[in-house]
Amino acid sequence: MMKFEEKHVGNGSQVGKSQPDMGEKHQANREPVANGKGKVCIKQEANGRCDVPRKSLNTYSWQDIQRHNQEADLWLVIDRKVYDVTGWASRHPGGPRVLSHYAGEDATDAFRAMHLELDIVRLYLKPLLIGELAPGEPSQERNKNSQLVEDFQELRRTVETMNLFDAKFMFFFLHLIQILILEALAWLMLWHFGHGWLITICVSFLLTISQAQSSFLQHDVGHLSIFKKSKWNHLMHKFVMCHLKGLSTGWWNYRHFQHHVKPNIYPKDPDIDVGPLFLVGDLQPVKYGKKKIKYINYEKQHLYFYLSGLPLLMPIYFNLQSMQVMYLRKYWGDIAWVSSFYIRYLITFGPFYGIFGTVLLIYFVKFLESPWIAYVTQMSHIPMKMSEEENRDWFTAQVVATCNVEQSFFNDWFTGHLNFQIEHHLFPTMPRHNYHKVAPLVRSLCARHGLPYVNKPLLKAFGDIARSLKKSAALWMDAYYET
Repeated sequence: MMKFEEKHVGNGSQVGKSQPDMGEKHQANREPVANGKGKVCIKQEANGRCDVPRKSLNTYSWQDIQRHNQEADLWLVIDRKVYDVTGWASRHPGGPRVLSHYAGEDATDAFRAMHLELDIVRLYLKPLLIGELAPGEPSQERNKNSQLVEDFQELRRTVETMNLFDAKFMFFFLHLIQILILEALAWLMLWHFGHGWLITICVSFLLTISQAQSSFLQHDVGHLSIFKKSKWNHLMHKFVMCHLKGLSTGWWNYRHFQHHVKPNIYPKDPDIDVGPLFLVGDLQPVKYGKKKIKYINYEKQHLYFYLSGLPLLMPIYFNLQSMQVMYLRKYWGDIAWVSSFYIRYLITFGPFYGIFGTVLLIYFVKFLESPWIAYVTQMSHIPMKMSEEENRDWFTAQVVATCNVEQSFFNDWFTGHLNFQIEHHLFPTMPRHNYHKVAPLVRSLCARHGLPYVNKPLLKAFGDIARSLKKSAALWMDAYYET
């Protein structure tokens, strides 16, 4: 077990709580070890010692569990407990695909990483409990490094003891004030100086900064990293994402959480599903090339990235996708909140530009914001390892798919602290002002287990996006023109 200087406490998991007998309806189509009626321990320590015995839960091997790895037959393991979430997946707040990505796998670390109020979440899991791992089975699949898994869980307990999941409200309050002041300054400039071309350009840049910083603030509340109660984070997320930015929280949650649980895993991570416009990584270009697929001249994708990928990400791709998801899934709350964004802009800027001019201003600002957000979000993932599902442990999966950018006051502000992408992916609910405190511990754990901890200068990280696209294009060319 890895040792840290700080002492730690337990993670508060419900190992000591009894679970109800699920009844005969959960016995069909199960493959319990032995007859499933043996005595099972209420408390199972790392050394295998048991306290009070009981006879309520079936026990399963990993071989049994891994058979249930489809959306229509979906089991997963959390803290050695086996859950059948097939019928409940459609009601999962993060969307059913997040659960299906872990079908037949151990989801313990993902569960802890993505949820805030674990005791409340476990109440939803309780009716879905069908059994637990057999006493002789490891706590995670056998292909995973059990020592690394234990060391990361030790690290998480250490981080919790250091109170690094506690937010500084003044930090986020000042961030919100920054956003509101920038919008107010834009209106005051128009009110005082009029709406000539030079003033309009200055106003657009002020609003661009406000919108980009709103993107980072919505990311904070979307990950439940400000308030202790999930409901307050959700409400704040509606305000920032829908009202201040005009985008759907439901769309963002559904897309972004998939990215977090399986980063750079094709096809589970929607952020790398950028075909047919771009081919990324090493596998997708070869696949397209061998099938002689050429929707566009991929040889030049590293060049047209600057003409299409950078300026159109926000005003076209994200904006239209958000509208489509809201409409098709009937997110009426999001539709109302997003409508308030356009109403606010029409009230604020309509007297100066009229309805058509205000809409043009909105999308011109999104056009200016787009390269900023595209660079920040893509620099940490596009150049990193991409693969199909390899069933890695949580720590390894996040580290090999992400990289950091060097810390400085400007880099922290410009990226919304997403220059600490590794730490953010390992601890999504951690307030971003604490990333630099946990970074040395993460780097130490990477060194201990021989994993890369990539940290780059900002401009190099920007350039690596185009270099990665150029490399992928070369792989496509080799496969496409191969005879």
